[in-house]
Amino acid sequence: MAQSVMTLFRDGQDYMTTWPVKKELYAHFPECRVVSATRLAVKVMPPMAVLACAAMLNTFGAEYLPQAIAIGAFFLSLPLQGLLWLGHRSNQALPPQLKHWYHEIHSKMRTHGCQVQSLKSRPRYKELAALLKTAFNDIDKVFTRSWF
Repeated sequence: MAQSVMTLFRDGQDYMTTWPVKKELYAHFPECRVVSATRLAVKVMPPMAVLACAAMLNTFGAEYLPQAIAIGAFFLSLPLQGLLWLGHRSNQALPPQLKHWYHEIHSKMRTHGCQVQSLKSRPRYKELAALLKTAFNDIDKVFTRSWF
């Protein structure tokens, strides 16, 4: 399924806001590190790009304008790379072990009376993120600790 780049950016933004960045998940999923790094890059890299370009032009002069633009474009591309990775990852199907874990968590949450989305036969990472977010927001910490 081919997706446009803009769709991947939008999916990455949605996935970044949905994924629960919890210490229990850091050891199991790279999403926690990527989401944290992408959030930092969104805040820090645009000013860094301006500062790097201004410093280069101030130091070396206008004849280094192409190099300054390349450095600025590099700094601006870092948060975009994180969003693209997150957008691509959110649409991937879960591997068999995570799929089983997804079904297990879903059934446990249903038995405890939590409002969860309907069970997907082919869950993707975005459905896992929504389920984990609901679990961490609605369920007691003692109960969720048994999953990790």
